[in-house]
Amino acid sequence: MAARPDPWTPAPREEGFRLLFVCTANICRSPIAERYARAALGAGSPVVVESAGVRAVPGRPMAPGAARVLEKMGADPSGFAARRLTSRMLEEADLVLTATTAHRGSVVQECPRISRRVFTITEFGALTGAVLTRPRSAADLAREGDPVRRAHVLLAQARALRGLVPVDEPDVPDPYGRWARAYRSAARRIAEGLSAPLETLTAVAAPASAGGRGTSSGW
Repeated sequence: MAARPDPWTPAPREEGFRLLFVCTANICRSPIAERYARAALGAGSPVVVESAGVRAVPGRPMAPGAARVLEKMGADPSGFAARRLTSRMLEEADLVLTATTAHRGSVVQECPRISRRVFTITEFGALTGAVLTRPRSAADLAREGDPVRRAHVLLAQARALRGLVPVDEPDVPDPYGRWARAYRSAARRIAEGLSAPLETLTAVAAPASAGGRGTSSGW
């Protein structure tokens, strides 16, 4: 039997920043994160957002509970189909955000050389928040008008703080098969973790001062 074509179509590296969300089956947590992030970034964003699951069955639809909570978040769940995580996806990603520390470990085990750009959703949110409390780091981000360049700067700054910022409850629990309340809780945890990164990536660049230094007043 002929192999099925790989549905992952990587964009040229220079054309965007690729963000990949990872969970188990790619029908609950990572789809919520993907579609929520896409909605926040807006159509035409050079930040390309995708998702996959470490044990996904390709083609499965999003779980109904996840679709319902996404609609309440103002995002569009339509047309989603699960994808199985591959090494190629990981190698093409500029940033990988996982639902749990276990997923993060699986990703790093699968592709060790990308370990410096793999975080849990909650972890990256906490690190971004810490970056924005540092005036010089926030100013560097605020001056950067290109979203792709800003994303790379944010990643470098967050990586520099790794291990220095406490992260409470780093995992997003799996809501699959549970009540609607579990889906709402997972969605809330995802939205909280992505709040600072998405606000950073969508903020309007601050003008440079006469001395060439920017200001973080817009953050």
